[in-house]
Amino acid sequence: MTQAPPPRIIDAHCHIASERFIPRSFIDGVVANGVAALTAQGLRATPQKLANTYLQKLQDPLCDQLVAEMEAAGIERAVLLAADYSYALTDCPLTVEETLLAHAEVLKRHPGKLVVFGGVDPRWGKDGVDLFERSLVEWGFSGFKVYPPCGMSPSAPELFPYYELCAHHRVPVVVHIGPTSPVLAFDTSTPLMLDLAARSFPTVNFILAHGSVSYPDECAMLCAYRPNVYLDVSGYQSLLRTSSDEALRRVVARGINHKVLFGTDWPVFRMQGDQRAFVDVLTAEDGPLSLITELEARLVLHDNMARLLAGAAGNASNQARVASR
Repeated sequence: MTQAPPPRIIDAHCHIASERFIPRSFIDGVVANGVAALTAQGLRATPQKLANTYLQKLQDPLCDQLVAEMEAAGIERAVLLAADYSYALTDCPLTVEETLLAHAEVLKRHPGKLVVFGGVDPRWGKDGVDLFERSLVEWGFSGFKVYPPCGMSPSAPELFPYYELCAHHRVPVVVHIGPTSPVLAFDTSTPLMLDLAARSFPTVNFILAHGSVSYPDECAMLCAYRPNVYLDVSGYQSLLRTSSDEALRRVVARGINHKVLFGTDWPVFRMQGDQRAFVDVLTAEDGPLSLITELEARLVLHDNMARLLAGAAGNASNQARVASR
């Protein structure tokens, strides 16, 4: 009997593992929450010890380890998301331009393995819009990353020039949904705040990040009724194993698998497993994808994201030309 080939996989949600891209205040907020949770359980934890543990997972600035894990897990490509915290948090190690340039170098280092969605806070004005356009035209980036916890709605008018560029270049937009470090805002990161933008830019595809665990009902509703709204399942590892399995099962059972994207949020959960382990959760014989057809599983693991990236092929060609210079 011929063995079925392994599934093709695109990871729609990753980050470069480096503390260069994360403000120390962001890290300190995450650590403070962790210390409080452990202390409440009667466990001893100091901020310094927990901070060191957090920083251990941020030691792959060139993505060499990520690409090795991808190959071991059968992941063809991964989307690197570069969030811009620098307007909201003044202790960023790098400027937004330096952050995007560093991502461009990693993109050149791993041709064909990675794509980058660059984020720019819209409050930087025209300079920010011009920088984002450079990322598409000169550096071969393939999308836009919006981080509403930095203090703006994803439907803020200041973002519309960015969405106009996304429409022109046919690239998608990833929008963070749900909580993050407690030093940032949560009231701007609910899925329904995207609705105005989704209606105003019907040719732009929007991806709700963490849609399997953050406001899953609202995310699924938008995916079902807005033709240009998708969700990724990244963050399911934040739940206990049985709960994460159930969250994934609920998402794939909603009848919107043409809108669901596989994503891991690497390196956030590196201490809990590698890319192979995160793929196995979904693809196990009795895993969440066993509930749906083989065609739907291909959509979730690969084809949906491949379709969204297809419009950005011209940007990838630009990046290849730059790399050859």
